Formats: sequence, structure tokens, C-alpha cells
Amino acid sequence: MIEQTLDIATRDGAMATFICHPERGGPFPAVFLLMDAHGVRDELRDMARRLGTVGYYVLLPNLYYRAGPDTIYGPDVRDRNSAEYARMRTVRTKMTIPPVMSDIGAMLTFIDGRPEVKRGPVGAHGYCMSGPYALAAAARYPDRIIAAASFYGTWLINDAEESPHLSLGKVKGELYIACAEHDELAPLPMVEELRGLFRRADTAGEIELYPAVHHGFAFPEARVYDQPAAERHWERLIALYRRRLG
Repeated sequence: MIEQTLDIATRDGAMATFICHPERGGPFPAVFLLMDAHGVRDELRDMARRLGTVGYYVLLPNLYYRAGPDTIYGPDVRDRNSAEYARMRTVRTKMTIPPVMSDIGAMLTFIDGRPEVKRGPVGAHGYCMSGPYALAAAARYPDRIIAAASFYGTWLINDAEESPHLSLGKVKGELYIACAEHDELAPLPMVEELRGLFRRADTAGEIELYPAVHHGFAFPEARVYDQPAAERHWERLIALYRRRLG
């Protein structure tokens, strides 16, 4: 496995990005792994590695880079009473979709210049706060991002600019949306409303409810980690990328 952290030039600065891909057999299709609110950490790097081992060029960007280099948080960030959580929230609450879409464009430009990356379609998936980003990216860049997935994405229907529910009809590829049965950030009535919008837009893909699990179920270090659900998430994600990216 080849690993490195590189700065990707964006409109607003340098975005530190963890990159991994197999040592042999390239070039590889590119996939963007978009972080949850707790930020880039070893847990997510390990998830990127798991994807890399099955044949993908995986990019894990620090989407908090606009707030400066001190945006990597310790394990206490999961504790809502901790200083790390409070420090993260001051950055998280400023996040909006349009600047992240600009970052996605910068990542597309970056991979177009990399000999290790196979030309053609790209995948994107996000967790928690980045679930909406992955879906919005498939609508903003429909000719490039043709496979996108959201895992317990937060507030997939809201009044934010470029909220993914507004642009389902622009997507040319396939979407996979996984929702936890117990999730105050994506309550079940919202999931059902999204199902209706998904059907009316005739969007290719699936919305799947994972029963009896909680928001965060795919993260091995989370208190709510659920191994069967996490393995299902890997099965669904890798199958999506196999279908659409090769």
C-alpha cells in the first residue's frame, strides 16, 4: 500500500489530504472519502486503507482546513462535555455545502494530473455531516461523480443551499443512502420524506434503513459501533463502486 499526505490547492488555501492506493496494478479509480464531524483521524485513515486494498485511489481530505492546521482532534472529541468537542463545534458550525463543492472541484482537478488515477468516473461517500456533501457532489459534478453514498448523513432535507434533496434530478449516476433507525440527526419521518422525493426524481439507487442501530454504527471506535451493520455498509459501498467505477 502506498500512503502519503499531500496539500491539494483549493480556492481558499491548501487542503491536507491523506491518500492511499495499492502498490501494484494501477491506474486505479478514484474515490473521495469525506470525513464526519469529528474530523480526520486514524480510524478514518484505516477505513481509507480498507478501500485502497481492494483497488481504489482513496482521498481523505481535511475539510476543516479553512480554520487552520490545528483541526485534528483527540479522542475526547466524541465526549460532548469535552474541550475537544467544543473546539470542533466552533469549526463544524461554520461548514456549508457550496465551499465543499469547490473543494470537490479542486480534488477532481488534482486527480486528473495523477498518473496513478484511472481516467473516468469517480466515487464519493460521506459519513455524518458529509453524507449531504457526497450526494450534493453527485449533483454538482454529474458527469464525473457517478457513484455517491451517504452513511447516516445529517439533515438530508433542510433549507441549506444545495441541500441534496433539491437536486436529486440532476444526478446522472447512482446513489446509495444508508440511514440508522435511531438517529436524531436524520429522524425517520425525514427518511420517509426523502424516499418520496427519491422516487419522484427517478434517481438511480437505493435508500436503505439499517434497523436497530444508531448514528455512527460504522465507526469501529464509536460506542454505538455495530459490526454486522458496519460490514453491510462495506458490502453495499464496495458493490456500488464495483458497478460504477470498476
